[in-house]
Amino acid sequence: MAIQWYPGHMHKAKKAIIDRLKNVDMVIEVLDARLPASSLNPLLAKLANDKPKLKILNKCDLADPERTQIWLADYNARPATRAIALEASDKQAASKLIHECRMLVPHRKGIEKPLRVMICGIPNVGKSTLINGMLGKRGAKTGNEPGITKAEQRLILADDFWLYDTPGMLWPKIIVEEAGYHLAASGAVGRNALDEEVVALELLDYLRRHYLTLLQNRYQADLSLSPHWLDHEWLDWIAKKRGALLSGGRVDHQKAAERVLTDFRDGHIGRITLETPNQWAIWLKKGQQQESALKAQRELKKAARKG
Repeated sequence: MAIQWYPGHMHKAKKAIIDRLKNVDMVIEVLDARLPASSLNPLLAKLANDKPKLKILNKCDLADPERTQIWLADYNARPATRAIALEASDKQAASKLIHECRMLVPHRKGIEKPLRVMICGIPNVGKSTLINGMLGKRGAKTGNEPGITKAEQRLILADDFWLYDTPGMLWPKIIVEEAGYHLAASGAVGRNALDEEVVALELLDYLRRHYLTLLQNRYQADLSLSPHWLDHEWLDWIAKKRGALLSGGRVDHQKAAERVLTDFRDGHIGRITLETPNQWAIWLKKGQQQESALKAQRELKKAARKG
């Protein structure tokens, strides 16, 4: 199942970002530290190709710390790019962000030449909460549903540091299937675009293979039997342990799936990162090959119609 979500307000966000890019010196992209590649917007990368970039791996307190370090090294090895990990409660977030931006654009400083920075991120990545923490007040709208920030705002972090906040934006087509599931699991995709049970099963499949101990501890699973369970068996177990049952003791898979996703989003299962650079490279190659095959099919059909 391919998950896609690109409502009309995101098209407007794209236009706003294109306009703002003409007048900023660099771009901050807020990523979800639990999905550092899936939450990277390929459309933004294309639009801001010539701008220095700071990647913020946000919600790092919910992510696997070892994998976070691997991702930071990966991003910091890229040209004109710096990367740091942050969490909303970090009292030094503003100074860290300003320092990294000035390292990327050292020639913009002073009131006469303020550093103009655009900050972007996918929906529900915690960008507004992070900004509010840096400002020490409610400067940006926050919420736990995707698409809260709808209009651009200019925020002043220092006299010569202007931060332009933009609405959360996804991209028109997600070609990496795993990315769609990860975005859905994190809450970045509107509920009307996904089936919670399918997403929860995909999440459980990854967790049982890579974070089995965390699953066992969270849901008090049998240590001898659970290593052999598949995703649907885990969902059945969780439903019974959490009382997600219908009349007659039947499993309420929808309710169980919602509880799994909520537990993941709130960090109750543990510190988890759903991808590594090596895994992402494999998934991306597969997605690109599938996209090329679809394009070739469309070209053949187009040629056949003309013939």
